[in-house]
Amino acid sequence: MATVIMHAVVSMDGFIADDHDEVGPLFDWYFNGDVPLLTDKAGFRVSERSRDYVRSLWASIGATVQGRHLFDLTNGWEAQPPAGDHLVVVSHRPKPEGWHPEADVPFFDDVTAAVLEAKARAGDRVVALCAGDVGGQALALGLVDEVAMDVVPVVFGSGKRYFGPVDSQHLLEDPSVVIQGDRVLHLRYRVRR
Repeated sequence: MATVIMHAVVSMDGFIADDHDEVGPLFDWYFNGDVPLLTDKAGFRVSERSRDYVRSLWASIGATVQGRHLFDLTNGWEAQPPAGDHLVVVSHRPKPEGWHPEADVPFFDDVTAAVLEAKARAGDRVVALCAGDVGGQALALGLVDEVAMDVVPVVFGSGKRYFGPVDSQHLLEDPSVVIQGDRVLHLRYRVRR
């Protein structure tokens, strides 16, 4: 059965983007190292420790769940998520007219239904759940198994929160992964049940 991992790059104060949806220096670590991250993705150069961690995580992903806001910002990654074979979108609006009609990218207006579909598509691989409002909703519903954060040493002060508008307490276990990269700290926590 698939493991659901909520994931994003995040500022020290818990933001995945600023108030204008700009990521600023959050992704700089993807380009500041000596080692190519992936041979088919030109330009990504990270530290060796980041490469080993990110490659392993990305290789484990079978499906990705993103919310409509991120879908609109990225144009749904043109129906090809950065990692994994499948994309599932949470949205109260239908798929845009004419958007990649050949793509098998289902839209759900219910977070639980979207995560269940992603789990079915992922099989025994990982479901990567994008952080933000949808990720926070899934956490509140008990659908998240782990939280993975790539913490960058920057403070935004305000913006789009990693956990969205979560309004209840959730306990995580001690980190199961702590890897220092160059200008990034990779952390992974199991959600306490």
